[in-house]
Amino acid sequence: MTQADQIADRNMNSHLRENRYPGRGLVIGRASGEDAWLIVYWIMGRSPNSQNRRFVADGTTLRTEPVDAARVTSPSLVIYEAMLELPGIYLVGNGDQTRTLYETLRAGSTFDDALATREREPDPPNYTPRISAMVDLRQQPGAVTISLLKANPANPDLTDRLTYRPAVPPAGLGVGLTTYMGDGSPLPGFRGDLLLLPCQGSAAHVLDTYWQALDAEYRVALAVKWIRAGNEPSQILLRNRFAR
Repeated sequence: MTQADQIADRNMNSHLRENRYPGRGLVIGRASGEDAWLIVYWIMGRSPNSQNRRFVADGTTLRTEPVDAARVTSPSLVIYEAMLELPGIYLVGNGDQTRTLYETLRAGSTFDDALATREREPDPPNYTPRISAMVDLRQQPGAVTISLLKANPANPDLTDRLTYRPAVPPAGLGVGLTTYMGDGSPLPGFRGDLLLLPCQGSAAHVLDTYWQALDAEYRVALAVKWIRAGNEPSQILLRNRFAR
């Protein structure tokens, strides 16, 4: 096991397996067994409104939908498209900023321009961060961009904007972040560097690994998008805690 693998395993244990509530999270990685990228995204919830959700895949689009529509109280923050694609570009986000990224990039502008129009979520006292990522494979070896929009600690009415542009991860590893550092009241937003995390095995194995790492009481849904080299369409595997 390499030093990077050891760091990834430690992060998996400390930030996910031993952490009751990391919140929503995303990981951008490279497959270990074939020439492929993967995007992992999950949602967790403490409130009935947050837990009343499931993932649905429409082709290459991943979206959330309510399990029981009659129980939805704040749809703008819990119902959204989480994964979208443009030719050679793969997007993921924990809110409707994913659609903002899609429309802005389609119009010829940039990832940064899109998120300059958005703020952290308007849900005091937590002010949940918006986390977003892009994998750009239009030129090899590809490029990863990850964004964190979070409340300014001195004045939560303002948004701190952090953009990470990590190197392409090696096979079997990924980089990611979560909305929170752990449970609390208010919930502590993510801080620090991106997390190096494992991406070993098939898409099904990666999905199962992350699902088992999340707290069973709070996990809600998890998806893995598998992006093979060449022109093959991406595939989405998902798992929901609650079915219809």
